[in-house]
Amino acid sequence: MGNDAQIQLPGNSTQDRVVRTNDLHTVNRTVKTLEFQGLLWSCSLKRICLSALWLPLGALIFCYITASLFQADDIHETHCRVYNVVPSISAITGISPQRYVWRICIAYHLGPRLLIGSLYYNYHKDRTSLIVDEKARVLAIRLGDACYWLNLIELLALTGVTYVSNRENYYAHEKIFIIFMVASLLHMLCRARVGCIASDVVEPVRTNKIVWILFFVAILATLGLIIFFLRHRLLCRPLAFTWFSICEYILATINMAFHAIVVRDLPTHELQVVFPTHVKTN
Repeated sequence: MGNDAQIQLPGNSTQDRVVRTNDLHTVNRTVKTLEFQGLLWSCSLKRICLSALWLPLGALIFCYITASLFQADDIHETHCRVYNVVPSISAITGISPQRYVWRICIAYHLGPRLLIGSLYYNYHKDRTSLIVDEKARVLAIRLGDACYWLNLIELLALTGVTYVSNRENYYAHEKIFIIFMVASLLHMLCRARVGCIASDVVEPVRTNKIVWILFFVAILATLGLIIFFLRHRLLCRPLAFTWFSICEYILATINMAFHAIVVRDLPTHELQVVFPTHVKTN
């Protein structure tokens, strides 16, 4: 009996191995290869643009409220030490911990801002291709290119103003802020001008009138900013810095609105990640 048992063991072991092998083949036949085809992700352009608007706006409101409630003495201190009511944006975003909230929100909104600039570049490029007159088409192309590069310079200057506070390096902060203001105003002007070129042949940009209004209001706010800044720095007038700060908030609001109106020009567009219809093979 002992010998019979020893003879049967190898047979059972071989049979078990055959069964396991068949099971593996069965499992392998049921495993399917996942192919990432079709639409993988989509997001409306409106949602992306509104996020680019609310990130800096929400951060600005948060910094203003918290700084006014808990650090009023720090944010109302001025160069001439005169009476001041409204703190500047640099004051409320240059103290801790508000500076960290402001910098994080600005960093996250840079991506959508770059996307909006590229979209408008292609949008104006398509509109320019329909212009028949050679001079008008060349002018529209140049203005479209200027809009793209001015938007990039504006973003770089905004980043510099955000991460180089006036408390850390006032000289550099001031110069970068001037670059930001000039680039922002020129960007508005070029956008407003390119949107109405050859309007008798091609339909003007939908928000072109709004851009012109924002531009003229920004010019008035900039003039007020310069006047009240000089009155504060040179003459040390009471409340001069308050009016300077008010002009600064107006300019910040106009800039945010200017970059958010893309939702009216391209209201139904979406950003999508899809599998290409034609795949290149090496």
